[in-house]
This record gives sequence, C-alpha cells and structure tokens, in this order.
Amino acid sequence: MCNVTEDIRNARTHDPAARSSFETFIVASGLHAIWAYRWHHWLWTHHAKFPARVGAQFVRTLTGVEIHPGATIGRRFFIDHGMGVVIGETAEIGDDVMLYHGVTLGGRSLEVGKRHPTLGNGVVVGAGAKILGPLMIGAHSAIGANAVVVRDVPADSIVVGIPGVARPKAGLVVDPAATPNVASAVASANITWVDPAVFI
Repeated sequence: MCNVTEDIRNARTHDPAARSSFETFIVASGLHAIWAYRWHHWLWTHHAKFPARVGAQFVRTLTGVEIHPGATIGRRFFIDHGMGVVIGETAEIGDDVMLYHGVTLGGRSLEVGKRHPTLGNGVVVGAGAKILGPLMIGAHSAIGANAVVVRDVPADSIVVGIPGVARPKAGLVVDPAATPNVASAVASANITWVDPAVFI
C-alpha cells in the first residue's frame, strides 16, 4: 500500500530544494497527502467509504491537497508544493506522474460514472493547469502552467493555452480537420500533425 522509501527517493529526484531524505519526509506536504490518500483509498475499496471521505477532508485541511479516496493513483506519484491540488473521484493516474501546485483533475458533468481525467505514465502537469472531463492524457506528455485541457492529448505531447492545444515535442500540432477523434487516433497512432502557424 505504501512504499515510503521509494516515494522519498522519487521526490528528491524531482525537487532540487530537497536537501535530505529526512527533511523531505518531514516537510513535503505533497508526500504527506499521497501517503494519507493510500490509506484512505484502501478504506474506500474495503467498504469503509465514510471514514475514507472524512479522513481525506481532514488531510485537505492539513496539506491543502484534496485527493478523493476513490481516485486510482500509480507508483512514484509526486505533488510539488502541493497547495491547491484537487483530484476527483474517478481520476486515474499512471506511474511516475508529477503535479505542481494549483492543478485540478476535475469533471464537467454531474452524472455518476467516469467523469475525471486519466493521466498516462510519466505525465507532468504545470502549476495551475486544469484538466477537465473524462479525457486521456497520453504517456510522457507535459501540460503547461495554467493550461485548460478539455480534449484528449496524444502521447509525447506538450499542451499550452486556453483551451489547451496539443503539439508533439517536434513543435507541430494535431490537425483538428484531419483528426476529429483524437482518442481513437491515439489508439491507432493515426494522427495528422500540422505546423501551428496555419491557425494564425
């Protein structure tokens, strides 16, 4: 349920301000929120949903990080600075994902069911970014600070702007005319990229 040593080692590789493992263990509020989430998630999946929710709200007051105990989070997850992060009930987060402060993995619907984003392995989400709805953020993508993402993102992309525009690391963007359904295009690797200058 909890590998503290691995989490601390991972945090130190992502935070140049971390001077020692002991200091990281004591002061990293993002790690404290993640460790508490793992316990609350265990409660949630073992038919103790009310104490899981109460515990999550208590941790929110201590750390400024709100992680719903129903969310699914992989290994080596790190929240830098922590404050203001919100992760919704049906969010799914892969391994080696990093979020900065002020990130929201939120929904756009009041319907019961999948309504929060899925982040693939190795995704980095910049400060203040909002990823809204049951989207798929492909592996090893980077979401820029304050971006608002409302569409699926292919793997190995960089997303900036409001609304967020996905571009591969080579500097091109998805052609919306040739790729109307990004989710199926991601699955089939059948994506048309164009120079972003065509949209100016």
